Amino acid sequence: MDTCEISRLSFVMAFGVFIHRVDSIYDDSPAERYQFPSQYLSRAEACIDDWIIYYEPRKVAETRGYYAVAKLQQIIPDPTAAGMFLALIEPGSYLDFANPVPFSGPDGVIETGVLNETGRISGRAQSAVRPISAIDFNRIIALGLAVDDGILPRIGDAPISSVREEKLPFHYEVQRERVTVLGSRVVRDRIFRKIVLRAYDSRCAITGLKLINGGGRAEVEAAHIRSVEANGPDIVSNGISLSGTAHWMFDRGLISLNDDLQILVSRQANDPDGIRAMINKSGRALAPKRMVERPHPHFLSWHREHCFKH
Repeated sequence: MDTCEISRLSFVMAFGVFIHRVDSIYDDSPAERYQFPSQYLSRAEACIDDWIIYYEPRKVAETRGYYAVAKLQQIIPDPTAAGMFLALIEPGSYLDFANPVPFSGPDGVIETGVLNETGRISGRAQSAVRPISAIDFNRIIALGLAVDDGILPRIGDAPISSVREEKLPFHYEVQRERVTVLGSRVVRDRIFRKIVLRAYDSRCAITGLKLINGGGRAEVEAAHIRSVEANGPDIVSNGISLSGTAHWMFDRGLISLNDDLQILVSRQANDPDGIRAMINKSGRALAPKRMVERPHPHFLSWHREHCFKH
């Protein structure tokens, strides 16, 4: 690969960090869109057709730090707000991290690009949209996708430096390996199962049962509320923990959920009484403790409209 080709690839491959709070005042839906003011337009445009990492600030209670990755598809003016823009996420590209990554680790900050020449945190750390080097991107992805579980292999991870490098070496092969893994359905399914079961404490949200087999594995599955085939994102709020039977009924529209998580039973079910006998006594699906992890009404509405047999 000659110098000109490397320069061209370096230019078009622009990773970014987008700050998003769970209590954001902006019209954000991380798996679908990110709203931002015009001052960040040029930085956001540099990330089109490439990957961004979502970050929740340290001052947020129970912050998740770097918590997800997604591919930026395009940017459009916000039709509802003057001077605002929407970064649209490529359908199916969003992925919650198996392990949210803190801003700082044992050896210092994870994102070395926020350090100034003296090794101190600069004002760049406060920028809602900012570029991130390939080395920092790879490091965060490796930590977020649980390399110790074998989900993502280690590939020459660079050590963390205490001083920001102005010109970072371009590790094309390493970068492409990371990006390839982000699109793997096998990897995504493993991570999605991990984050959903963790949110539901490995219990079936319909029956309330927590069954562990002899091998220590939970006998529940991570179901997408809006299906992958319909571009349902791999975000925990589009997931629900279900036993095998409940999962089968949910996918075939024999059961669904209201926005308040009341369990609905289809009139077309051949044994509605048998289904109701399986449902936990509350009549509502069990929910994760964190609001951000609970089934989002947007996805529940899609399931009722496209899957549930009324």
